[in-house]
Amino acid sequence: MRIRASVAVVTGALALSALAVPAAQADDSNSVSKFTRSVKADAAVGPADDVSGDTTISNVVVNGGKPVVMGATTKKTFTVSFTATDDSGIDWAAAVIWRGSTFEDLDGGMVPNEEEAVCTTVNATTSTCKQTFTVDANYDLVNSLAGGWKVWALAQGTDFDFVEKDNAKGFSLQRMSKLTVNASPEPVVKGKTITVTGALTRADWETNKYAGLSGQSVVLQFRKAGTTNYTNVKGIKSATGGALKTTVTASTDGYYRFTYAGIASTAAVSAAGDYVDVK
Repeated sequence: MRIRASVAVVTGALALSALAVPAAQADDSNSVSKFTRSVKADAAVGPADDVSGDTTISNVVVNGGKPVVMGATTKKTFTVSFTATDDSGIDWAAAVIWRGSTFEDLDGGMVPNEEEAVCTTVNATTSTCKQTFTVDANYDLVNSLAGGWKVWALAQGTDFDFVEKDNAKGFSLQRMSKLTVNASPEPVVKGKTITVTGALTRADWETNKYAGLSGQSVVLQFRKAGTTNYTNVKGIKSATGGALKTTVTASTDGYYRFTYAGIASTAAVSAAGDYVDVK
């Protein structure tokens, strides 16, 4: 069937490179640019929104609904699941993930670990289908691939009706971030100045290390001893190398921490609280 041929083109093109090859490890034979050109050349017979009959895809969920967050050396396997429906029942299904403005202009993509989705029958017309994807920051990622990704999904009924969706769901693939905090002096006299320092860093997928992240909005928070909730104290910007520094007036025993809301390419993070004893 044409639909299986389409999947073969998609997976064959994407398999030229899982996501990307870091520049330090790449040569021209498997570079991101060659990978992209190869997929673009086959795009005309590759994925596009298409439907024949009454087959539908819905309830697409990536990684349990959470961003896929990758550290500097993380290797992670996550699941893409979706519901497929056809009046004759579902014969088979498949998914791939990709990044770019359109599938004809890809920045990167990845095929799943399985040739086809594992579909579990819910009833005579509906199945829940799942595929897994494994990403290794040591080999598969470059920093420019962080941000919004999409799921291309396909399902076919036993009567050969089918649906292809090139953007069945969007999700985030993010660089992991880290925060440190230190509040001093400890202990401190009530009414005196407390200096709170720290650093904001994030994973660099090309060096496989963590690097300082400057110019970001970070909030200093405080939790009074004996309570469970943090409240905002003040907002600051991270400086060169991700450095953080601010001051507050000591008032009562409690914990200080920095928290970062994240951006499209970089995950949110909160530091563990640092306790200050106020005399």
